[in-house]
Amino acid sequence: MVIRGGLIAACLLILLGCSSATQTTLYQRLGAEQGIAAIVDGLLYEIEHDERIVHHFADSDIGRFRAMLSEQLCDLTGGPCQYSGSSMQESHTGFNITLADYDALVEGLIKVMQRQQISIADQNALLALLAPMYKDISYR
Repeated sequence: MVIRGGLIAACLLILLGCSSATQTTLYQRLGAEQGIAAIVDGLLYEIEHDERIVHHFADSDIGRFRAMLSEQLCDLTGGPCQYSGSSMQESHTGFNITLADYDALVEGLIKVMQRQQISIADQNALLALLAPMYKDISYR
């Protein structure tokens, strides 16, 4: 009887482990709060060192930008945050952002995710969440 009860308990643990593994959010797979912070900090470094786009951030409050981007990524990826910043259209008005500018930022983000050894699947999942925003931030 003890063996049977132990076997049932082991099976339940395995099933629960499989169940929770398949239900992880992108937020969790990216490393939760610390992982998002590392992505944002890495992206800020890339922006600072990219002469193609750094001028777009010259008058930005970098502390606020960091906080809002962290919050937005947390929200988008299924984390416990709710984005409280301006819409992408509002916050990018007047910046004249081109497709080349957007691509440069995405290139920087990909470099950061590769350095952090984020899986290709999770990189693609994050990029897929961000891609639709291009229409809201681009210069028309």
